[in-house]
Amino acid sequence: MTTTSERAAFTSMADSTVEDWQIIGAHTAQMMAGLPDRVLGHLQLLDGDYGGFPVDRLTHSLQTAARAERAGRDDAYVFCALMHDIGDTLGSFNHAEVAAAIVKPFVSPELQWMVEHHAEFQGYYFFHLIGLDRELRERHREHPQYDATVEFCADFDSPAFDPSYPTPRLEHYEPLVRAMMASPVNSIYLPKDAS
Repeated sequence: MTTTSERAAFTSMADSTVEDWQIIGAHTAQMMAGLPDRVLGHLQLLDGDYGGFPVDRLTHSLQTAARAERAGRDDAYVFCALMHDIGDTLGSFNHAEVAAAIVKPFVSPELQWMVEHHAEFQGYYFFHLIGLDRELRERHREHPQYDATVEFCADFDSPAFDPSYPTPRLEHYEPLVRAMMASPVNSIYLPKDAS
């Protein structure tokens, strides 16, 4: 528990001091260091949540990552494949955007775009079955990441609902999550020369 002496003294940020921000900075560093644990814990929440699908949401995420890994994709891509549906629980109406916000500090803008828009592209496989426009992805036809996102859904996301697929456990990806989240590459909180 934080004591009063470990807290900043201001009541408005406009009145904060360098000393206040040194205190906050030390606590922020601890919070940031714990991010991989919180993310892994949140992925674990997907375990057992089938939502009517043939496999639970965690298994789907693990299968998507495993398919990307077995296809020889790099760590950042596999990380995105693992994380692409992490937003299902908190962003039930915009899960892709939630996942994209989580991965954004750690991956290229191209991979972040793929995660952010994968739901529209995945819709190609089922939107017409539920009365929606399966061609929704076409509004992005001219985007440089269009083909990459089509491929992500076709090769890794769409087929990752197979109960018989050899699926690694979440622990297999724990080192990857920790390594990826240890080195942010894009954040307003990074010094300009660090990004």
